[in-house]
Amino acid sequence: MKISIKRAYEDVASGDGYRVLVDRVWPRGRSKEDLALDEWARDIAPSVKLRKWFGHGPKCWKRFVECYCTELESPEHVERLQALLAASGKRSITLIYSAKGEAHNQAVVLQEILSRMT
Repeated sequence: MKISIKRAYEDVASGDGYRVLVDRVWPRGRSKEDLALDEWARDIAPSVKLRKWFGHGPKCWKRFVECYCTELESPEHVERLQALLAASGKRSITLIYSAKGEAHNQAVVLQEILSRMT
């Protein structure tokens, strides 16, 4: 199963498959129609405390990944990630995020974790 990531401000493509917003906060200036989502999985986004601490600063990236992975190890999160994979119906999954940094955001972490689960 292909799992890719895409910024919320990029155009929808036919090959996106199952589109999932993985932000806790709705992307500014984007409508439901713009995003064409299949799901908004805010419950697997980083906790508010972690998101605010991180602030998408590259210097904090390594520690952010460690903390976020720890959050995702809870039984509730593992169950939710499995449900997301099941909901895709074997289609490719595109994780949608709104952060400016393409290399330092939660979708990068989720992509790795979900890829290992398939």
